[in-house]
Amino acid sequence: MRIGNASGFYGDRSSALTEMLTGGPLDVLTGDYLAELTMLILGRDRLKDPDLGYARTFLRQLEEGLGLAHERGVRIVTNAGGLHPAGLAAAVRALAAKVGVPVTVAHVEGDDLTARHEGALTANAYLGGAGITACLRAGADVVVTGRVTDAALVSGPAAWWFDWSAEDHDRLAGAVVAGHVLECGTQATGGNYSFFTAHDVRRPGFPLAEISPDGSAVITKHPGTGGVVSAGTVTAQLLYETQGPRYLGPDVTARLDTVRLTDDGPDRVRISGVRGEAPPPTLKVGVTRIGGWRNEVVFVLTGLDVEAKAELVRAQLADALEGVADARWTLARTDHADADTEEAASALLRLVVRDPSPDRVGRALTSAAVELALGSYPGFHVTAPPGPAQPYGVFASTSVPATQVPHTAVLPDGTPLQIPAPPTAPPAPPGEPAAFPASPAFEARGSGGGAPEGVGGAAPAVSGVEPRETVRAPLGRLAGARSGDKGGDANVGVWVATGPAWDWLRDTLTVELFRALLPETRGLTVLRHELPGLRALNFTVTGILGDGVASGHRFDPQAKALGEWLRARHLDIPVHLLPPPEGTGT
Repeated sequence: MRIGNASGFYGDRSSALTEMLTGGPLDVLTGDYLAELTMLILGRDRLKDPDLGYARTFLRQLEEGLGLAHERGVRIVTNAGGLHPAGLAAAVRALAAKVGVPVTVAHVEGDDLTARHEGALTANAYLGGAGITACLRAGADVVVTGRVTDAALVSGPAAWWFDWSAEDHDRLAGAVVAGHVLECGTQATGGNYSFFTAHDVRRPGFPLAEISPDGSAVITKHPGTGGVVSAGTVTAQLLYETQGPRYLGPDVTARLDTVRLTDDGPDRVRISGVRGEAPPPTLKVGVTRIGGWRNEVVFVLTGLDVEAKAELVRAQLADALEGVADARWTLARTDHADADTEEAASALLRLVVRDPSPDRVGRALTSAAVELALGSYPGFHVTAPPGPAQPYGVFASTSVPATQVPHTAVLPDGTPLQIPAPPTAPPAPPGEPAAFPASPAFEARGSGGGAPEGVGGAAPAVSGVEPRETVRAPLGRLAGARSGDKGGDANVGVWVATGPAWDWLRDTLTVELFRALLPETRGLTVLRHELPGLRALNFTVTGILGDGVASGHRFDPQAKALGEWLRARHLDIPVHLLPPPEGTGT
């Protein structure tokens, strides 16, 4: 089957649905609209109007796309239903009647557990793909879901197409891995890619997967579309927002350490060998709450004495910040000496304040900042007029037994069908390891260190082979990386293209060195996981994002650039592993 993606987030390219439907043959087209921040946004929409809570942009895309999908026989599966899948399903039916397209619509519900979490804005279990499968089996042309896992948008249709059972773990795991590659849209086709300069990625096409009956898949894109599909782009997406070798899901546990990637022609990468295990007995539940109120002011410090100017502002606002629950100052030294533009001569001093009360971080505080304009450092100005306090959200995750979640497929005729929880892994016998152990942190490899001169470098001599010459260079000359967020945690996946480079990376980039290269991770729990089949390491950093993206306390609140910061750090790398200076691709 050929299954494509037309959205990686709420706000993605609006023309993508039409482009995918007209660019080449498809059997199913999916759209992923949900993320942790999106649930908070939809929750605030629902507070204003109980009939909202879904991704309204999806309806605008369907005004043209619904007729195209019907003409081409393409089923549409989306999680744009968000907090109100029944409401979006009704809106799709109304749109179909308006534009005269005879389609049948079904939806999946049961994920909303807000009533069980006192004080929560939203609380949603991450459902699997079985409800989607049931809706398609009942003849639905459009399936709308709430909070299912992103990969379920692919594994659910694949199980329908090939008539897989809940015990077909290897096949389901293969589809889950393909779904994880597709879920973020153009991130699989050259977007956000470390080696972007080697390709034309100005307008990458959206990805699709050709899935086989055994669960293997080829990742590709429609002919003539921009971007690139390569082992590197697929590897980058496989490492995105994952933790250890076991990728736990509600339908199956996919073993990422069994994934094998092979070239299958231009812009075609085959995924094979994926093994699956029974899913865990619990479902993840994402919970959002209104955490309080926040505000920020960014001061521009130009020219000389930047540190002294920053210290003066901090001292002048100390009294105004007395009693504020959380006040954080960061100084970004974006200034350059002897700069030929004023902007290049300037640094940014950022103040972020958060408090349970809007009064303590509202106009009174920002007015105190404005009042400094004529009595502070020379050249005083800010990037924007200070404004009123804004509410911020916090995200947390918990779990619930899968048997306690009413996973329900509402079929095209309105019949509700309860989806039973799949068989799970049995408890481990006494004295044996648990079925789903936490992946270990491999901290013992290499010598680590603080990345001064001499850290990194060639591995010790083996079998009489002398260590090779090294050169001081950015890690990114050799390795790619991709990073992202999971609540308050972040992950950084790092990969290389060759076996010798993998041997060096595995032995050199220890947890100790990782912390030294990224000092912001010191004092935090960092776990390292090896994925030899991908020539990759995956690091998880607990707590670096605080209460998550919606709380907005960090410069990079979703850790999107954490991997690029790591690639920019210098260490000693064996010369023979590096590409020529002009080469940037892998």
